[in-house]
Amino acid sequence: MAKDVEGFREYTAGRLEQWRRTAYLLSGDWFLADDMVSSALTGLYRHWDRVSRMENPDAYVRTSMLRAMLNERRRPWRRERALDVLPEQSSTETGADGVADRLAVVALLAELPARRRAVLVLRYFCDLSVEQTAAELGCSTGTVKSQTSRALEALRARLQGAGLVAEEA
Repeated sequence: MAKDVEGFREYTAGRLEQWRRTAYLLSGDWFLADDMVSSALTGLYRHWDRVSRMENPDAYVRTSMLRAMLNERRRPWRRERALDVLPEQSSTETGADGVADRLAVVALLAELPARRRAVLVLRYFCDLSVEQTAAELGCSTGTVKSQTSRALEALRARLQGAGLVAEEA
C-alpha cells in the first residue's frame, strides 16, 4: 500500500510550530524540542497509513514527543550539570510584553519533574481535559489531578520565592 505523502504534508504543514512550542514547554530546551518533533514526525510518517485513520492524530504526535522527552531524561548524561563559573544574573527589568516574566516562568517550569511538567503542558498549553491528559500519559484521572495540584503548588511557591507574584494574605 502506497503512503499518502500529500496527506502527510497537509497534516503536518500547519502544526509544526505548535508541536515545537509544545515540545519546548515539555523539555525546556529548543534543541531537544526540535529533536522531539523530528522523532515524532519520523514515527508519524512510518505509521501514517494507520495514524491518518485515527480519530485524533494529534494525540499520537503528543504521545510520541512525550515519550521522546522521557527517554532522553533517562539518559545518564542528562543528569549531570557541571559549571566552573556561575552564569551572570540576567536583567530583572521587564518589557511591556513581560518577556522576562515569561522566561522566568519557563525556567521554573523546567525545574519541575518531567511528569508534573508534562501534566501542566498538556492541561494548560495543549488545553486537554483531565481525561485526555490521563489517556496521553497512561495514568488515571486521579493521578492527573494530584500531579496538577502538586505542580501548581510548587510553581506558586517558586514564583513567590522569585518575587514574581505577591505573597498571599
